[in-house]
Amino acid sequence: MSAETRLKELKLELPPAPKPMGVYKPIVLVGNLAYLSGHGPLKPDKTLICGRVGADLDLAAGKAAARQVALALLATLRAELGSLDRVGRLVKLLGMVNCTDDFVDQPAVINGCSELFGEVFGAENGIGARSAVGVNALPGNIAVEIEAIFEVV
Repeated sequence: MSAETRLKELKLELPPAPKPMGVYKPIVLVGNLAYLSGHGPLKPDKTLICGRVGADLDLAAGKAAARQVALALLATLRAELGSLDRVGRLVKLLGMVNCTDDFVDQPAVINGCSELFGEVFGAENGIGARSAVGVNALPGNIAVEIEAIFEVV
């Protein structure tokens, strides 16, 4: 099944593809790889999910923020490639969680992104290598930032 069809079946709404907030490109294509810069939890109304997991947000809210980041990443992919059906597979994710010093469930937060990619691209192509780390701050106090590498076909 195509990723575009699956997106419709899941009734997922992509936010607008985010614009750079500094001197960088949101996506760079090199050969058959798409490198996506760190994206935040951008919602369709162009607001961001902010706060620190373990203080302002609980685990479930952090996971929901990571899921929203996945949608922002998909929006950038679609804007650049024209269709998510050009994605071959997810290669790698790096997820950063804005969290308190004693919060230790960063992988569970980033599962929000990984699970969504698995739903859209299937378990074989939507799940890739991954790192999940906690940080003491992210730009604009966003809850989660994730960067990704995808294979393009």
